[in-house]
Amino acid sequence: MAKRDKNTITLGSGKAYMAVFEGEIPDVDTIRAEENRVGWIKGGAALTYTADTETVKDDLGMVSKTVVTEETAELKLGLITWDGMTLQKLIDRCQVTEKDGVRTVKIGGAGNAQGKRYVVCFAHEDKEKGDVVIMIVGNNTAGLTLTYATSDPSLVEPTFAAEPHDSNGTLIEYIEYPPTTSVQGVEQGAVA
Repeated sequence: MAKRDKNTITLGSGKAYMAVFEGEIPDVDTIRAEENRVGWIKGGAALTYTADTETVKDDLGMVSKTVVTEETAELKLGLITWDGMTLQKLIDRCQVTEKDGVRTVKIGGAGNAQGKRYVVCFAHEDKEKGDVVIMIVGNNTAGLTLTYATSDPSLVEPTFAAEPHDSNGTLIEYIEYPPTTSVQGVEQGAVA
C-alpha cells in the first residue's frame, strides 16, 4: 500500500531517462536503466496537462453538456549535464558521428532527420513516501538554446509534447510506488 496520500508534500527533483519508443512503453525497470539516463537535472521538471472544452446549452439554459475537445500534455526538464548523444535524442534533425575520439554533431537539415519518437521518464525518488514515475511518449518541441556564461551552467531545457501511446489515447502514465518497492534491485529512494 502506497504511503503517498492527499496529505503528502512532494519535495525534490529527480532523474530523467529516455529510450526510443518501439510501440509500447517499457516497464519501469527497463527505462530506469543507467544507460537511458539523459543527464543530471537542475531546476527540476514540470508536467503540464491542459484540456480545452466546449459547452453546449439549449436556448433557455435548462440543459447543458461540457465535453473535452482537445487535450495536451508537456514535460519540461532542465538538464545541467548533457553531451552530443543527448542532443541527438532532443533534436529530430540531428546526426552524430564519432571518429578518432572526436564527436561531431550536425544539427538541422532535412537530411539529418531521424523520425524517432521517445519514451521520456521522470523519476522522483522518495525513500519515505515512495517514488513517483512519470512517463510520456513524444519529442522535444522547444528546440535548443545553448548559453555559455561565466557564472551559470549551460542548461539544455527541452519540452516534450506528449503523444497518445496506446489504444485509449493515453498521454501520461503517472505511477506511485510504495516505499518498500524495489525497482532495479535498489530500495526506492536510494541513489542507483
